[in-house]
Amino acid sequence: MELLKVTNLKKYFKDIKAVDDISFCINKGEILGLLGPNGAGKSTTISMLSTLMKPDGGLIEYKGDNIVKKPSSIQPNLGYVPQEIALYKTLSGRENLEFWARAYGLKGKKLKKRIDEVSEIIGITKRLKNKVENYSGGMQRRLNIGAALLHEPELIIMDEPTVGIDPQSRKHILDTVLELNKKGMTVIYTSHYMEEVEYLCNNICIMDNGKIIAKGSKEELIKSIQSEKIINIKVDNVTDELLNVIKTIEEVSDITCDNNAIAVTVSNSKTSFNKIIDVLSKTDVSINSVDINEPNLETVFLNLTGKALRD
Repeated sequence: MELLKVTNLKKYFKDIKAVDDISFCINKGEILGLLGPNGAGKSTTISMLSTLMKPDGGLIEYKGDNIVKKPSSIQPNLGYVPQEIALYKTLSGRENLEFWARAYGLKGKKLKKRIDEVSEIIGITKRLKNKVENYSGGMQRRLNIGAALLHEPELIIMDEPTVGIDPQSRKHILDTVLELNKKGMTVIYTSHYMEEVEYLCNNICIMDNGKIIAKGSKEELIKSIQSEKIINIKVDNVTDELLNVIKTIEEVSDITCDNNAIAVTVSNSKTSFNKIIDVLSKTDVSINSVDINEPNLETVFLNLTGKALRD
């Protein structure tokens, strides 16, 4: 079932096209990843999906309703975890959850029950009485997520929820997202961490410069460049003559060299591997190591943009 549909969405800030005519959809029960570097347009996109910002063009539909014209169709069913910590530092964890629960209209036994349930989910039950200013960064991030879960939303949007935290808290947050999804919650997850998106997401939209430059499942995205692989070769002595001979191999599309490490991009790894080894065997160089890099999301991003994700 299609839960949220985005069509030709645009947002401009003077001459900057922050979100430039993007379209995607998410089905109920999925985890959709918005992957891209800082400045790609991810946060602006989810600000519009969360009804915090109006688009300059395009359509956002939640269960068929236009949320720009009718934001009330999505707001009661939406949990939003901002990139910035949205907590009162001088209050305790429980007091923060009580504040947000009341903002969602919860009260009495229902309020207490949800706070107990949510604190268990995010793993901070034993620290609820402590002031948030005494929490670690990871615990503050967990509480930030908890505040968005109190009203049992159908859809939760998470904007870079693991920025600046320790590995243990990060793992806890990722596993919490998976657990929420198993219980039926639909998730939109933005990140510039490739491994998080690979770990969590059913479908992925890769964003760069305000555009979606690729979308699909992890397998589909990798398959789109499956024809190209990189063979890494370390030898004792690289010469221009050797590089020129490797370049003449039909399947070789690119070659780079750093000291005595050669990286060869090929269209058919099996055939070209044999040809490269044959070329090397006819020279005086000694081979120290050879390995083939299987493509991953980092390779996809590099292939599409010509740069690494964190450049």
